[in-house]
Amino acid sequence: MTTPDVPADPRKAADSFSGLDADFIRVVEDLIDVLITKGVLRITDLPTGAQRKITARKDLRGRLRGALDLLDRQGPI
Repeated sequence: MTTPDVPADPRKAADSFSGLDADFIRVVEDLIDVLITKGVLRITDLPTGAQRKITARKDLRGRLRGALDLLDRQGPI
């Protein structure tokens, strides 16, 4: 595993953190999904606000995935 270099320019450093934050958020979402799938955690164990945010992100990701799916799944073109 490599660690990204932190730029000397504060603006570039902030951009680096934003990218890392987005990646980290996805890791946390995936971790929560695994814990729920394995029965270690229930979505209802989380605070209501967290439940809403997780559900909203999953729904949006599902809609985007469907909108970006350009292949016809019902047969050849």
